[in-house]
Amino acid sequence: MGERMIYFLINLAGAVALLLWAVRLIRTGVERAFMASLRKALRRTAGTRISAMGAGTCAAMLLQSSTAVAILTAGFAASGTVTAVSGVALVLGADLGSSIVAQILLSPIHVLVPALLVIGVMLFLKSKARRPRQAGRILVGLALVLLALGMIGEATAPLRESELVDAVLTRLGSDLVSAFLLGALLTWAMHSSIAAVLMFVTFAGQGLLPAPGAAAMVLGANLGGAIIPVILTLSADPVPRRIMVSNFVLRGGGAALVLIGLIVDPQALGFLGSTVARQVINLHLVFNLGVVLVSLPLIPSVLRLAEAVVVERKEASQMRITALDQDGLGNPGHALGNAARELLRMGEQVFEMLQPALGLFVHWDPEVAARIKRNENEVDRMHYEIKLYVARLNETRLSTEQSRRAMEIAMVANHLEDAGDQISTNLVALAQRIYERGLTFSDEGLRELTDFHDRVASNTRLALNVLMSGELEDARQLVEEKDRTRAAEADLQAAHLARLRANNSASVETTNIHQETVRALKQINTDVTYVAYPILEQAGDLRATRLTG
Repeated sequence: MGERMIYFLINLAGAVALLLWAVRLIRTGVERAFMASLRKALRRTAGTRISAMGAGTCAAMLLQSSTAVAILTAGFAASGTVTAVSGVALVLGADLGSSIVAQILLSPIHVLVPALLVIGVMLFLKSKARRPRQAGRILVGLALVLLALGMIGEATAPLRESELVDAVLTRLGSDLVSAFLLGALLTWAMHSSIAAVLMFVTFAGQGLLPAPGAAAMVLGANLGGAIIPVILTLSADPVPRRIMVSNFVLRGGGAALVLIGLIVDPQALGFLGSTVARQVINLHLVFNLGVVLVSLPLIPSVLRLAEAVVVERKEASQMRITALDQDGLGNPGHALGNAARELLRMGEQVFEMLQPALGLFVHWDPEVAARIKRNENEVDRMHYEIKLYVARLNETRLSTEQSRRAMEIAMVANHLEDAGDQISTNLVALAQRIYERGLTFSDEGLRELTDFHDRVASNTRLALNVLMSGELEDARQLVEEKDRTRAAEADLQAAHLARLRANNSASVETTNIHQETVRALKQINTDVTYVAYPILEQAGDLRATRLTG
């Protein structure tokens, strides 16, 4: 019995690991091929609660993750491009989208696995263009999800003969509160409500879980899925946190209420399908659809409750611990690691400055402007200290590779400092000029600037990932995005000139500020992209000024 249990656990762990990786593979493909278009569509369709809900649903179906949509929403809210009400609607729509994805993946489409693998692998290996290559990644990920579900079913099949397992799972069927909490805990551990729900439904389909227990675990997965973005945004500004808390109240509270109904009348599941698996997966979809329909009118009231819970944090003390340990200079390897950690913190500070900057052009906020200025002082201090640290390190005996790495860190710090200066000195000053002169951009001009700012913010986030991981593929993507940003900037300038020729009064009044804003954002993008060049140069992926084919 012990050997069988170990064999089961190993097989189940492997199947679940494949499932999590396959879901991530699909999300990575979508992010690398379509993220810029997806972000633009999300922002532009988030004007009303209903359109925001629909946009969130579609985005979650593409990204295979309601959490990913929640994090995108947090970024939009922090930059002021999405209101809190629309943000909650986006996240609720994403929850519905993830339940639709679960329905699709549990439908009888496993016969498509060979075709998905063949087409996906061919596209990924043979395509040079980014989108077809990433489409191949998505198809392979989808095939692996279906294979993983089959593996979970095969791994759990022998357990139907185990009396011990039967006793434990029967207990879950009678103790629905424990099943509910276990479902939430497993979903938090997996960081994917889709993967968790797929696993629970597969268990139910194998006869391992009775309908009430499986339903309670799926409801728990909804609670766990609502907790994840709350935890991930704990350090964010108040508005994103209020959005996630509101979603938690609506989705998590709804799951608890339905659990109570399930405890009172477990036979009600019979209306949702003829088999246990179908009842449970239909409950997941009906629950999230019901939450959306009930919650949309309640969003403003729940947000007011969240405002009472999530308040502005007091300014943290200016004293902070630096990663630049002076005692570590005697060990060049450790010292370079210290400098790299401080460089990453410097990059995060720049990103924190960039996010709310464009919002100042629409609603001038002296407190936000002052915070950006304080962050710039911090960036300047970090830049100065990193340069001194690297200079002292160069006085020690370094290998050729260590000397090259030290120079790279110093150069990246220079570029990040310039990016911070562009935000603090140029963008904030331009926003203040708009405010003091009582000017406004044309609707189309503001939409274009918002799109461009979001593109640069997205590239800055990617640059931080490159800085942390050193991944070659991400570095390549970052430089490719620089080329696309350059093309987007040219399109923006052409569209702006067209509005000037048409005598658009708002465009005429703000023409200089519009063009200076675009130039500043383009320079910020150039600065953050620099983090990719040392990685690409080491890999031989650079010509003189361009990526190799």
